[in-house]
Amino acid sequence: MSLESVRTHLSAVAPDLEVIVTDDSSATVDLAAKAHGVTPGQIAKTLSFQLKDRIFLVVARGDARLDNKKAKAAFGGKVKMLGLDEVERLTGHPVGGVCPFGLAQPLPVYCDVSLKDFDIVIPAAGATNAAVRISPLRLAEITAAEWVDVCQPPVTAD
Repeated sequence: MSLESVRTHLSAVAPDLEVIVTDDSSATVDLAAKAHGVTPGQIAKTLSFQLKDRIFLVVARGDARLDNKKAKAAFGGKVKMLGLDEVERLTGHPVGGVCPFGLAQPLPVYCDVSLKDFDIVIPAAGATNAAVRISPLRLAEITAAEWVDVCQPPVTAD
C-alpha cells in the first residue's frame, strides 16, 4: 500500500519521475547507496520527529547527523525521534521506506541544506526496496518543504 501511495502522489505532482524498485533492500543508507551505485551522502534519508504535539519530517543527506542545538533553534524546542511503532502509523510508510511522498496524513516537511551538496539525491519511495532519483530543489518543491540547517557537517575520512 505504501509504495502505491507514493506512485499515486508522484503521478499527480511529478509524473515524469520513475519509482525505482530494486531486488536488493535499500532499507539503510549503506544498502541504498550500494543498490543505486551512489555515495551514502546522496541517499536522502527521511527522519520522523515530534516536538510537543507537532509531528514533522526532515529529509537530509544520508551521511549527516542531526545537530541537536541547530534543531532546537530551528524548531523552537528539543525534538524527539518518533518510535518505530509510531513511524509507520503516522507516515504510512515502513521504516526503511519512509519518504515525504504519499503520506498517510499531511505532515510538514523540512529539507536540510546538506542535500544541496548534490545535483541528484535518492530518497526512499514507500518501501524498503523502492526509491526515486530527484534534484534536491525539486524534492523540496513537490513536497512544499521548507529549507533548514539542522545537521552536523558529515565527517570525512582523511
